[in-house]
Amino acid sequence: MANTSSAKKATRKIARRAAINKNRRSRVRTYVRKMEEALAAGDKAAAEAAFKDAQPELMRAATKGVLHRNTASRKVSRLAQRLKTLSA
Repeated sequence: MANTSSAKKATRKIARRAAINKNRRSRVRTYVRKMEEALAAGDKAAAEAAFKDAQPELMRAATKGVLHRNTASRKVSRLAQRLKTLSA
């Protein structure tokens, strides 16, 4: 257990950041899941709309430090690739 006042404050800050990061990670997963569902259904219009929503959310997570930027770029790239094969 934290003894000093600075350690107690650090614990509060960490908890607050963890909650914010959890929320952001959840948002990313939701948008990616919507994209996956649209791809599985074979609905090109819905998949394109979901991709337009998922891409900025992934990149925002990368800038906020929730995801590594290469991870976010890789996920965007793979989703775009799957969208392309759906429309072909």
